[in-house]
Amino acid sequence: MSGYDVHRGENPRILFFFWIVMGASLTLVLGLGWRQLVAYQKYEEIEKRQTERRVLKPGPRGDIYDRKGNLLVGNRPHYSAVVYLDDLRREFRTEYSQIIRAERERLNQIYELTPEDEREDSQLRPNYNDLQWRARQNVIQRYVDQINLVTGRDDTLSTRKIIRHFNEQLLLPLPLVEDLSADEYARLIEQVPVQSPIKVHTDTARYYPYGVAAAHTLGYVQNVNPDPDEIPDDGIKTFTFKTKLGKTGLERSFDTLLSGQTGTEIWRVDPLGFQDTLLEIETPKQGEDLIASIDIDLQLAAETALGDRTGAAVALDIHSGEVLAIASHPSYDLNDLSPFIPRATFDEINERGAWLNRTLQLSYPPGSTFKLLTAIAGMRHGTITPELEHDCQGVYRVGNRIFRCNARYGHGVVNVAASIESSCNVYFYAEGLRMGIDVISDEAKRFGLDQKTGIEVPFETSRLVVPSKAWKREQIGAGWVPGDTANTAIGQGFLLVTPLQMATVMASIARGETRTQPTLRALTNEESSRIDHGGEPIGLTPQQHAAMWEGMERVVGQDGTGRLVQIDGLRIGGKTGTADFRAHGKNVNLAWFVGFAPVDNPQIAVAVMVEGTSASERYHGGSTAGPVAKDIFLEFIQQYPERAGFAAAE
Repeated sequence: MSGYDVHRGENPRILFFFWIVMGASLTLVLGLGWRQLVAYQKYEEIEKRQTERRVLKPGPRGDIYDRKGNLLVGNRPHYSAVVYLDDLRREFRTEYSQIIRAERERLNQIYELTPEDEREDSQLRPNYNDLQWRARQNVIQRYVDQINLVTGRDDTLSTRKIIRHFNEQLLLPLPLVEDLSADEYARLIEQVPVQSPIKVHTDTARYYPYGVAAAHTLGYVQNVNPDPDEIPDDGIKTFTFKTKLGKTGLERSFDTLLSGQTGTEIWRVDPLGFQDTLLEIETPKQGEDLIASIDIDLQLAAETALGDRTGAAVALDIHSGEVLAIASHPSYDLNDLSPFIPRATFDEINERGAWLNRTLQLSYPPGSTFKLLTAIAGMRHGTITPELEHDCQGVYRVGNRIFRCNARYGHGVVNVAASIESSCNVYFYAEGLRMGIDVISDEAKRFGLDQKTGIEVPFETSRLVVPSKAWKREQIGAGWVPGDTANTAIGQGFLLVTPLQMATVMASIARGETRTQPTLRALTNEESSRIDHGGEPIGLTPQQHAAMWEGMERVVGQDGTGRLVQIDGLRIGGKTGTADFRAHGKNVNLAWFVGFAPVDNPQIAVAVMVEGTSASERYHGGSTAGPVAKDIFLEFIQQYPERAGFAAAE
């Protein structure tokens, strides 16, 4: 017998197992305590990643209004017929079972298989993965067909799209039919049974009440996936609806302001990843609104006046630089690009060359409108005086070349005011050569014609040319000749500017300064009073100023080249221009009119350019571009009679 009492605590075997049990229990308790009290956050995060899913819902974009509160860009309902895949799981299983039975029967009839044959030869087994996707597509297509029957559409849904939705957007509704019309929406709501899994999902699409008006300037949006940087990096799988990103125009430049605040839903999901319980929700919020400087009445007047012709028209507030109208033709209806751009629509717009914003994306020779800057340059340089005269006989010899005036038999004796009125080339050939290209070039640069305006829309061209001797040597590899100076003095040759730039030049001349900073944002009275355009005084004496103003007002007088712009009771100063231009491999001509009104208290500056589209079209500044400007001035009188010097209508 043992010398130990088995009932006493000193039994070494009992003590040995006791301490083992105590150690294991202590380890277990400490481990549980560590996980429950210290490391619980780590395990909560693991649980979240396994059982929770996030859904991001972008907020609607803000609206864009004109300066008087008219809606230019808003949001309309975008209806889609959708299903949630979670609601179809039972139908998927039923369809899958039926397809498998049918497939097995088919194989059995062909090969007379037994279950053992199927197990032994994998090639004789059905492809269960393919059959599963076929089952899902069959179920989904039945609902698409049901919608087509109600709406009269003929939509289908590809297997590829279904697979991508299962793998990447399981918690989001699957769109069956998108962009339902109001009539289709109403019929669907009325005829689809209440218990049907088909739901109508309402999103927003951009809406443009005025269609083609200011299309290039307002811009359009594109549906894109949200920026990955906006998705929280906490390990929870996130599903996102597409958001709208500004691609052109104000939609792009003010995208941050207009973009809505994204909403969030947190869902608990089952082991297959389908929704189970909504845990959290934060509703999306609409973006901020933008008040544009555009006056839609002036804009529509410009659009109508341009008609079907290719060209551009810009109207600026002379003091603030606010853009009152900015039209480019050919244009397009922005509603055709929302909620997405169909390929046929893109190709049609591209075929017409309508994507280009001719107010600022393309540059052109300014023609005789540039003579105003040549006159200013000569007067500041001291070579042109108000009394200086030239006898225009219709031709001017520069070396061995003959340069012709726009009047075949000449204008006779003209001073600076008369030369502006009649657009006499000979006067400016002679004076351009006397002052030299450096003086002309420096004056054009003083007015900013070698720089972008910096307006708040993208893609402003940098192909702006104010030629000089150094420029020609660098860009063309040839020396400067007198004929280059003669051409530059009348706005031809290498000069390239945009219609927007010429509008700023006219606003600057009317204000007596060298720069005007255009803006598409409506300014408050306080902002307008503090605006600094960054220029300097033009530097003309009172006599020089009077001669310039006399010439510009005579342009729109009874005998001037812009007489078709005359409006009773409104004093207008302006300049016409016609320029040769090579576009798309053919020589065409351009018609220009630039001007401001009223002469005694300038308020609005206008620049119009109409582009010939074939060599047979002969446009002229006074007869082609002038009437477009006249319609803008007339609308300005209608909308702002006090500023135009007219009594307000009763």
